[in-house]
Amino acid sequence: MSLSRSRTRWVSDFFSYETTKSVVVKSWVVGVVNRGVQLLILAYFIGWVFLHEKAYQVRDTAIESSVVTKVKGVRGATPTSLPPSPDGSGDSDVPQGTSVFVVVTKQIRTEDQAQGVCPEVRGGVPGLLTGRCVPYNATLRTCEIQGWCPPEVDTVDVGHAPCHVLTENFTLLIKNSIRFPLFGFEKTNLPPPGSGAELGRCRFHPQLQPLCPILRLGDVARLAGQDFPALAATGGVLGIKIGWVCDLDRAWERCLPRYSFTRLDSLARTPAPGYNFRHARYYRWPDGSERRTLVKAFGIRFDVLVYGSVRVGQGLWGHMGVGDSGQQGLCSPRPGSSASSPPSSTRWLLSPPSVW
Repeated sequence: MSLSRSRTRWVSDFFSYETTKSVVVKSWVVGVVNRGVQLLILAYFIGWVFLHEKAYQVRDTAIESSVVTKVKGVRGATPTSLPPSPDGSGDSDVPQGTSVFVVVTKQIRTEDQAQGVCPEVRGGVPGLLTGRCVPYNATLRTCEIQGWCPPEVDTVDVGHAPCHVLTENFTLLIKNSIRFPLFGFEKTNLPPPGSGAELGRCRFHPQLQPLCPILRLGDVARLAGQDFPALAATGGVLGIKIGWVCDLDRAWERCLPRYSFTRLDSLARTPAPGYNFRHARYYRWPDGSERRTLVKAFGIRFDVLVYGSVRVGQGLWGHMGVGDSGQQGLCSPRPGSSASSPPSSTRWLLSPPSVW
């Protein structure tokens, strides 16, 4: 009997139909809350997910970058310093073409050092101790050392004044080429040929000339929040950041670099503040003895740092495919535009001409 009832109930449930029952509530409060929640959800997806985060786009952050730098300027010479070369090549203390370079702003020179024994100076032992105590001056005796004599005295400026006054006017040309391999997108920070922009006559300015790749070193220090004379006295490390953050759904001409500047080394009180290094020039006297001039150089190190990312809509990228046709579609100008025409926002500030 129970088995027959269960079968009947199962057959009845199998052929039954369920549907939801809608209840219309005639209430302004409930209606406003309901529509408000719906609008918040819709605004979140449209405003945050699509417009702000652009979740519908594919992003590439694996930037490939090449940086070539060129520093130019005449530092001049003092009676105690080395004479400048006629063509100006002797006035540059930086290797050309790297993304990290140093401009020397002050030197402490120890002339005509020779191998021998001499009294130790205060602040260090630049040699081997012989174990003897010898007169340092009329009133002071000190340990004797064996090494390059006379020893370096790097606690005072030995007559070579900082040359930061002229170094501040050095100019720096940055050539930056970038590529995003996922989309095959390539670009450079230089104006295109035939654009009419005179590269040698522009100077970077954050408002007037934000795209000019020629920078004055004094302006770099100022934009990094540093005082150039104080920085030149002890040395330091400045960073020049070039950012490429582009949306390829827009016109490719709108993918432009952004320059920013900062100081990279710590400003906290440290045992060795600033930036300095030593190098020596070796030579022989007429009697055949080996001599050297030891130079402790203070300078400003510049690091060019490149970062960036590009985005493109998934539908556009999928339609283009990963191949030559996709690269051409992303990297070529839009129909009706000229590849040699610069962006409309490009403006060039004219200054005294310079040949690069």
